[in-house]
Amino acid sequence: MKRQIRYEPMPVKTMLNAVKAPSMPFEQSINPYRGCQHGCAFCYARSTHSFLGAEADDTFQNRIFLKTNAAEALKEQLEKMARSRKGIGGIGRIAIGTATDPYQQVEAKAQLTRQCLEVLADYPVPVSITTRSPLILRDLDLLRRMPEVSVNISIGTLRTDIWRNFEPSTPSPAKRLDTVRQLGQAGIPVGVFVAPILPFLSDGEEDLHSLIQALAEHRPEYVMSSFLRLSTREVKVWFFHTLREVYPHLTETYAALYNGTSSAPESYRHPLRHKIRQWLVQYGLRDSESVRLAAKPQPDDSACSTAGPAVQQLYLF
Repeated sequence: MKRQIRYEPMPVKTMLNAVKAPSMPFEQSINPYRGCQHGCAFCYARSTHSFLGAEADDTFQNRIFLKTNAAEALKEQLEKMARSRKGIGGIGRIAIGTATDPYQQVEAKAQLTRQCLEVLADYPVPVSITTRSPLILRDLDLLRRMPEVSVNISIGTLRTDIWRNFEPSTPSPAKRLDTVRQLGQAGIPVGVFVAPILPFLSDGEEDLHSLIQALAEHRPEYVMSSFLRLSTREVKVWFFHTLREVYPHLTETYAALYNGTSSAPESYRHPLRHKIRQWLVQYGLRDSESVRLAAKPQPDDSACSTAGPAVQQLYLF
């Protein structure tokens, strides 16, 4: 029986969260929601629910906290920072959607992300947004107003079986590809995160090649690829729960691959990473390394998140 989704108001004092990790190419993050209806089995943010005293299982996608005063808190915080000694330039780059998708289904009605963009449009700060949803097209009017904005669309595979099993409530890969095209046609810088690549599931050469071909037809400005990362115990437990249900024959293989570690070994990742780069060159696509600009170094990671023209994804999965 499908569980009913609970929506709970969560008033906040601040919306900008300082990001101190030197590997991240942004200085602030914004997440208008806690929990994500997309329910991706590999979402690194799943463990954040435990900080609220909630379970990190399917409660993550069935109990959604709404930061109901997000725009007001953001505006107050930006005004205060603008008056500080460093001024508006001290704010740095802002990433929206580093923990949960800012355009998950509830956004269509709650519009918390849109309200935050309305505030940000009045400030000359660089903003990046990561999502899996075409709902972002609703806000093209605001994106065009923003002085420096970029969008990252996550597309890990074109295979419908893997998409449905691991990203159960996300828009289809085809809709996401179309979103890339429409954003580009609207003049919005857009990149694609091919992530996370799932070992022995979405990592086949034919599958990855087909995805790169499809991306070439929709012309993102850059492409970043990264591999499945199981960063916390909560994330690993839920991912293996899903794996046992839909691909039980791979459970032991994954247990060996991720035994005592959050990432697959470099000996597995390196050949595939090299192959992907070859395809990107073949189809005239730029990888994230070629558009890093002044960004900070980034680890080869697979988590749910964002960056911008200088890319790194914390992943929203």
